[in-house]
Amino acid sequence: MSVRVITRRNSELAARSAFDLARQRHGKKRVTAIHKNTVFKLSCGLFVEACRHVSKEYPDITFDTAVVDTFAMNLVMRPQNYDVVVTTNMFGDILTDEAAGLVGGLGMAPGLCVGPRYIMAQATHGSAPDIAGKNIANPYAMIMSGKMMIEWLGMRHQDKSMLACAGDIDKAVHHVIDEIKDVTPDLGGSASTEQMGGAICHKLSMQ
Repeated sequence: MSVRVITRRNSELAARSAFDLARQRHGKKRVTAIHKNTVFKLSCGLFVEACRHVSKEYPDITFDTAVVDTFAMNLVMRPQNYDVVVTTNMFGDILTDEAAGLVGGLGMAPGLCVGPRYIMAQATHGSAPDIAGKNIANPYAMIMSGKMMIEWLGMRHQDKSMLACAGDIDKAVHHVIDEIKDVTPDLGGSASTEQMGGAICHKLSMQ
């Protein structure tokens, strides 16, 4: 027997994180809750109900829901239709890898674990033991995970200098990717991890 635990408290915490993030973004300002309440009527039903309840506190954000299998197909076909997505752990673990594949692989997937009081920044790819010591790992996910942490702290403490720092990191990273010449093999370049990281630091120092 396998027991799946979904609580109203944690569902509402996840939903608030999603809506707060949507408010910070310049995109569609939309939150989509992913579920499978056609099968998991109690657990997914509770999760969607909690998200819908929280959505009433954010009238400026559009809220909708999607069944996980339909969403998985639409994420491949029309990813531009979505902004912030909130879901439970198992669905999120699968869908984030699918989304990473759309933008170049796990090296392009930063992560931030957010709790009520603490956060932890980590790249979703883990330690990548298959390429350990080869100096070819894409540093994007690690750098952007740190950027997301700084941004979260800036929002929490209303610190404009931290928000500016996060913005500078974002610009530096994307300048290097746009120029192509200093990117790792997974992005079509020939640079090492150290070279790509150095190029990002150089761009950052010029801002």
